[in-house]
Amino acid sequence: MRRVHREIHLVERIGWLRAAVLGANDGIISTASLILGVASAAAARSDVLLAGVAGLVAGAMSMAAGEYVSVSSQSDTEQADLARERRELANDPEFEKEELAQIYVARGVETGLARQVAQQLMAKDALGAHARDELGISEISTARPVQAALASAATFSLGAAAPLALVLVSPSNLTIPLVSLGSLVFLALLGMIGAWTGGADIIKPTIRVTFWGAFAMGLTAAIGALVGRAI
Repeated sequence: MRRVHREIHLVERIGWLRAAVLGANDGIISTASLILGVASAAAARSDVLLAGVAGLVAGAMSMAAGEYVSVSSQSDTEQADLARERRELANDPEFEKEELAQIYVARGVETGLARQVAQQLMAKDALGAHARDELGISEISTARPVQAALASAATFSLGAAAPLALVLVSPSNLTIPLVSLGSLVFLALLGMIGAWTGGADIIKPTIRVTFWGAFAMGLTAAIGALVGRAI
């Protein structure tokens, strides 16, 4: 009996992982920054919470819509390329076979063998062979707009809920330091989880996401304080 070996590669996670990390990261940073900006303007606790909840809802919808439109554009481009390739295969299959063979030659395969491989692959699935080796479109990298949109909206909401929870549990006079510190901890954990899930080094992603989060929150708090004094 032939044994089937199924390998699980980390690159298969790249689509949903990118959307999930982006969503959670944006949820924490944007909501925490909004909360700190409003709180720095000496707003009431209820106003801070209202701003945070509004930021969560608006941000989640924005992330979902933006991700769906962006990934849909990628999907449309892929489908257009596949349609053009399908026409070319119907109109001149011999040219397409030689084109595929030359791709393999460029990768180091001997010319005669490359032509045999191209012939056999096209006999089984001509469009699939050209999509994979000529266009770079594969099952792993195929655009999935709905999946990306849902992942972004859900993870944004989870990320945004973290600084909101900190507002609820912190005393009014400690809202700014606790939200700042707690959000940075959440960002560091997110960077570690994202790097671990993707099989990458943990240190650099953690430092990167924490630094930019601190920068965004600090800048927003400073502007909020200035505007609060001005009005």
